[in-house]
Formats: sequence, structure tokens, C-alpha cells
Amino acid sequence: MPAPLTAPLSTYRSAVIPEWVDYNGHLRDAYYLLLFSLATDALLDQLGLDEAGRAATGHSLYTLECHLNFVQEVKLGQQVEVRTQILGHDQKRLHLHHSLHLSGEAPMLAASEQMLLNVSTAAARAAPFAEPVQRRVEALARAHQELPAPRFAGRAISLARS
Repeated sequence: MPAPLTAPLSTYRSAVIPEWVDYNGHLRDAYYLLLFSLATDALLDQLGLDEAGRAATGHSLYTLECHLNFVQEVKLGQQVEVRTQILGHDQKRLHLHHSLHLSGEAPMLAASEQMLLNVSTAAARAAPFAEPVQRRVEALARAHQELPAPRFAGRAISLARS
């Protein structure tokens, strides 16, 4: 049964495979981002920017910025899922949050906040979302607007200057 629209979407599921783990048996840093990237692809499919949608609109989404937070260890063989929440949008950008969990469980293992830009691939520049995509983005954003702000959203990296 799919999650209610007013909950973060379950966008990607996978087992942690041997090629993804380090010498400690933990998921390597780069593979957290791979899982989140595959979840972004699944979200794009739901928004109408799958292969057919990209061909029809001449648009794609590019990642402008990405923040990763590692919360708990992820180990070989664990079944994980990514849940995705829309935090904001305008006519060209999509601000989203992915969280990684053991499949079906609540505790968060990692988080990724991302800013994506809609791009006309022919012009190689930013462009407004095509109308059907914009409608889907708006509907999903409305459904997610009452969700609590994710724990790591809006954080910046810095050290206090001495």
C-alpha cells in the first residue's frame, strides 16, 4: 500500500551490496549519495521528467547543491529505503530533502538536502518547468507543506573563527 500523499514519498529501496561497503563493513560515503541520487531519479519520474517527459519537454533537472548528513552506520546486507519530502519550489527550482532509513523503520540513518534546477537541455540554461511538471511539483509541495521541517534542513557547514 503506498504511503499517503501527505507523508514523505518512499522513492527508492535497495539492499546494501558488497561493492558499496568499505573495509569496516560500512556503506562508503559515496554510496549514500548514490542512493539519494537514485531516489531523485525516481522523484523525477513521478513529476513527469522520466525519459519520455524529458524528450517531450526538452527539460531535465540538474543538482545545484547537495548537503549530506551521516547519522548512523549502514552495514552490508541491510535493506534501506529513501523517503523524499519537497521543502520548497519556484518556477525553476526544487528544494528537497531525502532521508535514508532501514526499510519500514522510522529512525533516520542519513539525510540529504538538495537544490535542483530545471534546465532546457537544448539551450543549456535554466528554464521554467513545463506546465504539467509544474502542476505535479505544486501538488506534491502542497501535500508536504504541513510536514515538520526535517532535522538537518537548512544547515550550513562552518567553524567558529578564533
